[in-house]
Amino acid sequence: MEELLKEFLRTALKYGATDIHFSVDAQGAMAVEMRIGGKMYRLPQRAADERFFRFLLYRADMDVSAAALPQTGSFEIMVDGRRVALRFALVSGYHLKSGVLRILSSTGNLSVSDLSMDEEQVSYLKSITGHRSGLYVFSGPTGSGKTTTMYTILNETTGRKIYTLEDPVEVYSEKYVQLQVNAQAHLSFAEGIRQLMRHDPDIIMIGEIRDSEAAQMAVRCALTGHLVVTSIHSADCTGAVHRLLDLGVHEYQLSDVLSGITSQRLYDRTDRPGRICVYEMMDREEVNYYFANRKHSARFKKLSEAVMEAVENGYISVTQAAQDLA
Repeated sequence: MEELLKEFLRTALKYGATDIHFSVDAQGAMAVEMRIGGKMYRLPQRAADERFFRFLLYRADMDVSAAALPQTGSFEIMVDGRRVALRFALVSGYHLKSGVLRILSSTGNLSVSDLSMDEEQVSYLKSITGHRSGLYVFSGPTGSGKTTTMYTILNETTGRKIYTLEDPVEVYSEKYVQLQVNAQAHLSFAEGIRQLMRHDPDIIMIGEIRDSEAAQMAVRCALTGHLVVTSIHSADCTGAVHRLLDLGVHEYQLSDVLSGITSQRLYDRTDRPGRICVYEMMDREEVNYYFANRKHSARFKKLSEAVMEAVENGYISVTQAAQDLA
């Protein structure tokens, strides 16, 4: 099973896949698809079945005896001398059992300057961890590079005590302390934050805001004078603001602590192999203007404008931009 997993991963890494989708039908036959450049591609049928799911559950440190329940876990594996970080999510339907193996980007060799080819965007990202307090939110759809952006920023930060609270831990790092939310061990977001506060952190990274508890804890940490970075799913910066409000964060608190928001998309570089992000950005000045006027200022650059500017500068191809903005 281990070698079969490595074979799937070799194919995925060769073609730049972000996810490997496994599904098993009622007869036990398994189908495999990979998401490459936003599109799904089906692999030839392989001699694998439901046992492979149980193997992935075991590798991801999940409950094999509760395979019928939705679960998520993460692990790392060496493939041809390369360390690959993975997250596995499992859900069982009426006729199909579905599992998704997310290939998490390695950020160890990246610098903040590698994230974007726009100097203004790079300067903004580099400035974030220089602040003593505030809430910075990174938004975008799945696969847009939010986690890579946050880890890269943290990896370049020195002289600050950094702690993360994640569900699950997506990329392991020896540069800071990482806590994983664990309901069975009674470590919720709230309890995790309480534990972190006892260690006098300078920066807290909350992996992803998915519910009201995580949203309110992120704001509460920022209100106590800490620097908090986190991510959320939304189409743009404005959507991230409304998503936080929908999750029960009070507007007066959010307007007080929200220091910046980005929304991003991930593209192949045109000049050499590799990928870059294009960002829509709201700094503190733009956040203040938005809350005061319920609209953006004249200086605000929409994501679509930033993408087209990247095309005009030759950073990304017009084909990619057209597909993303369609």
